[in-house]
Amino acid sequence: MNFQSSRRRGEDGIAVVIDFLLSNAQLVLGVGGAAVLGIATLAVKRLIERAGRAADDEKVEQKIAESWEELSLVSASPTLIKKGIEGVVMKHVAMAARQQKADLSQQPQTSSPEVPSKPESKSKKLQLCVLSLQERLQQYYHTRAALSPDEVRRAQSLAVDICTEIQGFLHSRLPDMPLGEMSLGGSLVDDLQVVSADHACLLMPLQLEASLWRLIPGEETLLTHPLHWMVRRVNVEYFPRGLSYWDRYLVGGYLSSEAVVNMLSKSVMETINWPSISSTLDCLVRPVLGGPDLRVEIRPGSEDGAGSSDQPLFISILPMLRKEDVVLTAQPELTSPWVNAWHLSLYPWENQRLTQLDSADAGHRRHTLKILKAVCRLNPSLRLLGAAPLTNLILHLSDSESDWSEISLDVRFQQCITELIGYLEQGALHSYFKPAVNLLSGLSEDQVDQMGFMLYCAVSEPEILLI
Repeated sequence: MNFQSSRRRGEDGIAVVIDFLLSNAQLVLGVGGAAVLGIATLAVKRLIERAGRAADDEKVEQKIAESWEELSLVSASPTLIKKGIEGVVMKHVAMAARQQKADLSQQPQTSSPEVPSKPESKSKKLQLCVLSLQERLQQYYHTRAALSPDEVRRAQSLAVDICTEIQGFLHSRLPDMPLGEMSLGGSLVDDLQVVSADHACLLMPLQLEASLWRLIPGEETLLTHPLHWMVRRVNVEYFPRGLSYWDRYLVGGYLSSEAVVNMLSKSVMETINWPSISSTLDCLVRPVLGGPDLRVEIRPGSEDGAGSSDQPLFISILPMLRKEDVVLTAQPELTSPWVNAWHLSLYPWENQRLTQLDSADAGHRRHTLKILKAVCRLNPSLRLLGAAPLTNLILHLSDSESDWSEISLDVRFQQCITELIGYLEQGALHSYFKPAVNLLSGLSEDQVDQMGFMLYCAVSEPEILLI
């Protein structure tokens, strides 16, 4: 963090202290200490700015008193008290503040020479100061989070073209494979994608005979993982193996998601004539090989490299099983090392729940979710917070908060920050539909520290997330 004031007074006094504290905060203090140190630093920053703008000593004293009131956040933290570092933080902040106050009192009252600055930069800073948090959120949504209709249409059109090519290839190359109609799915279709239209999902439904296969919930398997379901071959005594096309992908009596993905990787990703498709679509289309998933990259421009600097579009091909409202996907990257496990997708339930809630009260939950997703995607410290934790955060909050109107957007945004800090401190954010699933279990302690530090700073200065 680099805090700058319009008048750089006492720079040598406070800058050294702040730089030292912030550079070593996470190593020494951990999540709570580093976070509260960030809050204290922000408060001192306000003290400096307010004091620098004051016209006389009386106003300086008044502004200093107001700024020190904000530091009450530090002493109110039980985590700091337990770690015994509250005194250290307050000592360094107090020393820096006293030094700054002394430097201010020694400054002459004559006006300093004007420093030329760019008009655009000055007007932009003035605009950011004038806008309220509500206005900043709306501005951020329209300029950073929301996608233009033309961009969405272009991405959807390319994804549909690839879908048509792949489905036609499968019908001609593997005509006996029982597949349903492939279609687009995911955030690009549901108007939940943010920042840029750079990824899409192609859903490839596998058709299973209802009398030969049974979907087993994760809680009923040996894995006991709520999201790791299995598909068992049943009635073998009456219908021996070989009657179903999918019997060739059995492993230990269960349909193997990994075997299905490996088959599609060889028969589609490594076999289809991608240069021909590239020529037809007038863009560079190539498979992304070497990973556990099935992905295609589309880059505007021809195969000779023209347009290669443009934003690529990645399309994920998801083999899936559907029974009533249950959707299972073959994603070995999520179910490894279990080759027989199928991933239970909670996305359809979560998206449907959000849509129902917003339709019932004309709320802006999806609007808030898109802002949060954009904030996390554009902030390196928060980038590992994906769509699932943020969606469930809003679903949990909706149980206790009923006002999600547009005028309450700023309140709900700040509340989401506070709630997320609480979940990070606990180390657990449970799924709304599967409470046994902890959506933060994949984060390391260092990653939680970084997220907690950034979010704690945003408690008093939420605008830092909207830069």
